[in-house]
Amino acid sequence: MTRLLTTAAIFALAAGPLSAAEFRWAGQTDPQTMDPHAVSSAPVLGFLNNVYDGLVRMSKDMTLEPSLATSWEPIGAGEGWRFALREGVTFHDGAAFDAEDVMFSYERASSEVADVRSWFASVTEVKVVDDFTVEIYTSAPNPLFPASIANWMMIDKGWSEANDAARPDKESGNYATLNVNGTGAFRVEDRQPGLSTTLVPNENFWDEVEHNITSATFTPIQNSATAVAALLSGDVDFVEPVPIQDAARLEASDGINIIRGIETRVLMLGFAHQADTLKYGRSAGEANPFKDVRVREAVAKAINTDAILQTIWRGNAQAASQLVTPAMSGYSKVHDARPAFDVEGARALLAEAGYADGFGFGLKCPNDRYPNDESVCQAITAMLAQIGIDVELEAMPVSNYWPELREDNFDMYLLGWSPGGSMDHEHPLRFLASTPNEEKRLGSWNFGDYSNARLDELLPMIQAELDPAARQAMIDEVVGLYQSEHAYVPLYVQPLVWGTQDNIEMTQRPDNFFILRWVTVN
Repeated sequence: MTRLLTTAAIFALAAGPLSAAEFRWAGQTDPQTMDPHAVSSAPVLGFLNNVYDGLVRMSKDMTLEPSLATSWEPIGAGEGWRFALREGVTFHDGAAFDAEDVMFSYERASSEVADVRSWFASVTEVKVVDDFTVEIYTSAPNPLFPASIANWMMIDKGWSEANDAARPDKESGNYATLNVNGTGAFRVEDRQPGLSTTLVPNENFWDEVEHNITSATFTPIQNSATAVAALLSGDVDFVEPVPIQDAARLEASDGINIIRGIETRVLMLGFAHQADTLKYGRSAGEANPFKDVRVREAVAKAINTDAILQTIWRGNAQAASQLVTPAMSGYSKVHDARPAFDVEGARALLAEAGYADGFGFGLKCPNDRYPNDESVCQAITAMLAQIGIDVELEAMPVSNYWPELREDNFDMYLLGWSPGGSMDHEHPLRFLASTPNEEKRLGSWNFGDYSNARLDELLPMIQAELDPAARQAMIDEVVGLYQSEHAYVPLYVQPLVWGTQDNIEMTQRPDNFFILRWVTVN
């Protein structure tokens, strides 16, 4: 059940007059952790980009730029990459940053308990050359590697070891779960999970200061009506996401600006490909129909994506056919079409697969992770009922949702995916479509255990290929594979709708990462 709070109650803990350089913002999802290696999700990585730095980072226009590395160059004929580190940088506690922290951050982030370990699937060795030079070797030439680690954040070795946080712990948590010691533009002054997080400027930040903020407080607000009321009343300066149904009203309100864009995130349905039986619904315990490609295709045909776009998104989203958007590198133009909405065709496929009378199953869905996530799942539930498939829908907070998926407690689920810093099709292929393999650090978000041997064979070739045409041909083949097998059901590309007070200047990036150092309060 959604918990309704008054605006006054929500902001009581952040009470006090709002001065020119104080900033308050609200979002739907509280970051699960302050540990930069524990959870690979946008709410966590986006928030922590404000307090931690990586070797490289993405600019306002999503181009790669230096951060804790001032430059990087390939080693030999593609054996790896050499990074020159920035000198004179200190962590929030005053400790100096150097190559040993990079080595430690690699060992920590690539460990079996790290959720970001797939970022290092191609890495064979990391060498400390000197205090400010690090070499990272890969199993094959990997031109995308620098961009692929844009969200790999550096953590202090001494601080982590002294506080028993040498490895991330996403299950029980440790000192790094609640505490931060980064090199970023802001440091955490107060953290109350689920209630508020207050950031203050890092007085020793190594980069040019572009903001005028003296303190910034984030408050998670799951209920969209409460968030909108907080923006209208001036209790917050910024809200994301703004509900589509409220955008026009807010845009017409005095003192409010609406910032619109298209995110790099594709929303899709995933299946339990390898489960022998269904876990939920009236057919729980019976053979799993989703192992049959005809049933998965029937689901794809039964979903009227255009209706979802018009009724729920009011024309502000775009239909998706692949795991990336048309704006991403590697998008397959030859596989641009998505399955046509065809109820009778879907019923015929079910009958052919032996399910003429339908079946029942469970759909897991978050209710505070993506805009309109629960509403979309409710619409899908009604659409599948039209072909005789009864859906037992369970919507829950994302803090409970990811553990459910990782424990295989689903028959079908909703997932959104944005291709990280690389903005390339290789990213979801590695995380979502590769056969899960802990040793190779592949398929870490492939919850349904989809597997295709040819796709697994092509992925390292795609990662190493330097010729654009040859590389795209291989990606086209892979897209044809996962589309024909209906590994996922891509639904739509998520829009971005942010709301601000009109005295706020900020940058909306298409990855939906809110970067606080670009905010000015006028």
